[in-house]
Amino acid sequence: MVLGLPAAAFAVAAAAAILIGVGKAGFGAGAGVIATPLVALVMPVPAAAALLLPVLIGGDIFAVWHYRRSASLRDLRLLLPAALVGIVLGALAFDVLAPHGRALEVGVGVLALAFTAWQGVRARVLRLLARRPPSRALGAVLGGFAGFTSTIAHVGGPPIAVYLLPRGLGRQLYVGTAAWFFFIVNLVKLVPYAWLGLLSVDNLLVALVLLPLAALGAALGVWLNRAVQERTFTLIIYALLVVTGLQLVSGTTFVALLTRGHA
Repeated sequence: MVLGLPAAAFAVAAAAAILIGVGKAGFGAGAGVIATPLVALVMPVPAAAALLLPVLIGGDIFAVWHYRRSASLRDLRLLLPAALVGIVLGALAFDVLAPHGRALEVGVGVLALAFTAWQGVRARVLRLLARRPPSRALGAVLGGFAGFTSTIAHVGGPPIAVYLLPRGLGRQLYVGTAAWFFFIVNLVKLVPYAWLGLLSVDNLLVALVLLPLAALGAALGVWLNRAVQERTFTLIIYALLVVTGLQLVSGTTFVALLTRGHA
């Protein structure tokens, strides 16, 4: 046992924290999105989401510091109010679904598979949107959807990309706007997570221990940006995401079985 967690569960959470850091450093598109599905293999979804939220906020601080002068306030003023509505709806869904067996687990698995499918069609969709960028009304809907999925599984990147990328902001401004968006969204999520009773002292203690690993992951991501081809790393992440999503949807959680065997 490590801080109240089985050793294998702590190891999975530690790996997730490193991947969050790598993703916040801008390497391996979607590296951090695997974190919640991965940890959900070894503990209930609410506990996994709550454990990772403080780690995500730690990574967000690194990201917004790096991009502190790069953000589109016009887009944030549109996206954030809609995201707040999505966060409220996500919290209500959490509250309703949590008592119903594997509903949340299946939901997180579906989101993992949907994210992988999105990566397969992403380039084509963005080419189409470049001809006619999303309206502000659609942007508000996408902001709300990002808030909802971020609350359920810390997966809100695709809706934000669909709105922001066709606007031609440039990489620096796009990444900075997304960083500030998720920093604020994750801070706000502390309120419903506390309301749902998910922020236990034990979870917060484990998250505190994981924060340095997220920082290590961010430093690793900066180095990987210079030294490694991103495509290979990203393909590995997507393969892991598919396997993890399928396990969550099917209930064949081999990692969880391994963990119980060593608890």
